[in-house]
Amino acid sequence: MKRPFFAVLGGMGTLATESYVRLVDAATHAHSDQEYLDYVVFNDASVPDRTAFIIGESDDNPFPVLADDIEKATAMGASFIVLTCNTAHYFYDRFQALTDVPILHMPREAVKRLSKSYPAGSATRVGFLGTVGSRASGVYKHAVEEAGYTFVEPDDALQQRITSLIYDDVKGTGELNLARYESVLRDMLDPAGPCACDALILGCTELSVLNEAFPLPQLPVIDAQAVLVDVTVERAEALRG
Repeated sequence: MKRPFFAVLGGMGTLATESYVRLVDAATHAHSDQEYLDYVVFNDASVPDRTAFIIGESDDNPFPVLADDIEKATAMGASFIVLTCNTAHYFYDRFQALTDVPILHMPREAVKRLSKSYPAGSATRVGFLGTVGSRASGVYKHAVEEAGYTFVEPDDALQQRITSLIYDDVKGTGELNLARYESVLRDMLDPAGPCACDALILGCTELSVLNEAFPLPQLPVIDAQAVLVDVTVERAEALRG
């Protein structure tokens, strides 16, 4: 009897998809081929840039490409679908309307973890690190404020540094720099700085690539992709029984 499987919508970008899959495999703690989870990866690198479309810099709409992947995953019989791009959650409701197969919602799962790790009573100001498109979509802002926190966006200078980490370092050269990454986190957490955050959410999977390379457990950071990995493995193992 064939085991249940899940579908991963990736390629946004490819290095981030590789990171997610690698972390899922590691989290299964498998000791044989058969103990790994069953999944299909759509590494659809043809998906147009989500941020450019959302903020009006491009007319190249990513929705039809991802909608086609969702329809294929549904036809293949996937038990659930994982959307590995934070910014693409701008289209989440439209995606879910295409299929009866549940699609995991990474931002909501990240905020659930935030609430457990840094309850609203002890942490007030939550900083968001992600693309300009994710900020414009309001997906994280709504979830964070609904959970009882103050949503803090970086100022223009900090956002430029975050954007550079995403597009120049991870998507561009592939050269990851601890000092550049950590300085952004610490500047957002600096009590005397413009953000003065109590906790941070990494809401871009390129930033999750940096977090995988340079884990900083001493800092109050929620990595949305790491949370998605945990939720994926939990759900997939529950399906296997």
